[in-house]
Amino acid sequence: MKQIVIDPVTRVEGHAKITILIDDSGHVSDARFHVTEFRGFEKFCEGRPFREMPGITARICGICPVSHLLASSKAGDKILAVSIPPAAIKLRRLMNLGQIVQSHALSFFHLSAPDLILGMDSDPSKRNVFGLIKADPELARKGIRLRQFGQEIIEHLGGKKIHPAWSIPGGVRNGLSEESKKQIIDKIPEAKQTAKLALELFKKLLPNFQREIQIFGNFPSLFMGMVGEDGLWEHYDGKIRFVDSMGNIIADELDPANYKEYIGEAVESWSYLKFPYYLPMGYPEGIYRVGPLARLNVCEKMGTPEADKELLEFKEIANGDRAVSSSFYYHWARLIEIIASLEKIEELLSDPDISSKKLRANAGVNSIVGTAASEAPRGTLFHDYQVDENGLIQKVNLIIATGQNNIAMNRTIEQIARHFIHLHGTKIPEGMLNRVEAGIRAYDPCLSCSTHAFGKMPLEITLVDKNGNVIDKKSR
Repeated sequence: MKQIVIDPVTRVEGHAKITILIDDSGHVSDARFHVTEFRGFEKFCEGRPFREMPGITARICGICPVSHLLASSKAGDKILAVSIPPAAIKLRRLMNLGQIVQSHALSFFHLSAPDLILGMDSDPSKRNVFGLIKADPELARKGIRLRQFGQEIIEHLGGKKIHPAWSIPGGVRNGLSEESKKQIIDKIPEAKQTAKLALELFKKLLPNFQREIQIFGNFPSLFMGMVGEDGLWEHYDGKIRFVDSMGNIIADELDPANYKEYIGEAVESWSYLKFPYYLPMGYPEGIYRVGPLARLNVCEKMGTPEADKELLEFKEIANGDRAVSSSFYYHWARLIEIIASLEKIEELLSDPDISSKKLRANAGVNSIVGTAASEAPRGTLFHDYQVDENGLIQKVNLIIATGQNNIAMNRTIEQIARHFIHLHGTKIPEGMLNRVEAGIRAYDPCLSCSTHAFGKMPLEITLVDKNGNVIDKKSR
């Protein structure tokens, strides 16, 4: 079979290629989601002081820099071998909640709502954020303001909305002023109202997308995420839990620092994105998913009143005794996580510790290894550093949430391709382009979020027979 070679393209958030392979009977035998992203962060961080790592790794992503900032700071805490002050932990949690709100709002309102509200088969020239603004200007405005709310929390704490140099090994640089606290509290009611509105709208739209629910990543897999005590939903700290597609816990109380004992990383010649898998099951059988859908599948409760009610309804999709398998439901899970985040933001702002001036533990290098994890909006994020006695980085390993969904994204593309190519023969139907894109977008991968804001992801789909002959090609 003909080999497709893709040269590295640096600093890419939004480029992908799909190759679909056809067997003798004209049906799909395989489909591959090529990621041409080659950033090199793990290598060029070598030789840098570990204290610089939060600021450096935050540049991995302009959409979720806070996620890397916090995971990196936590890894730095381990190198210092300190327990950071309670106020610093709670302030970090507050920033991460703001990050979840702003990122999930971007995903739902800016990237996915055009498909959900205007329709998967609507006019491509209008199926974007500008078309949404025209169709429902009030909803679009509310979505923008909800994302702004999350960004403002980040700005109040870190001084700016993107790449705040705030969380550091040992704690945080500064606290939250009373004026900033009041400004955030005053905007919570509006944010809650918008989140509930979006959730109810999504539920009403579900009957229109029964086919998409069945073919958008609807397959058995494991799910992984952090949980707190008693199975509580967790976003900053906790232990790792795996559940299977039947909802059975297959591994629990796993220490993120020991991730090499349960996560393997495979590579394929046709992608620059790694393929993490559950090590005891091998590759690729150890497929697992992370992110909002996984976090709701592994947790037993959200820990806040409104979100707990929504979680019960969400789990009834699978009759409450199995995991929710369709990746289309990532959208629903994100909206529930927004509600939980808003409730937890309100709780934190009423906590007296939040005003403490003890924000940092000072120490030198006490461990040459620092490994930590945190929940990014897109899933569990691991930062693993090795340093010398002077604190200079010797080796870095980063396991990114998008990468952990890589096997699942490839299976989703294959599932969508099998459905459409089987129905339409050896031509790529126009509607498939958008559904492939929407199937990927359900995972909200970092590789595509920046360009999705305008409604189109640079995407090429090639249909190839068993002899390597190109049957059809479409691109946008």
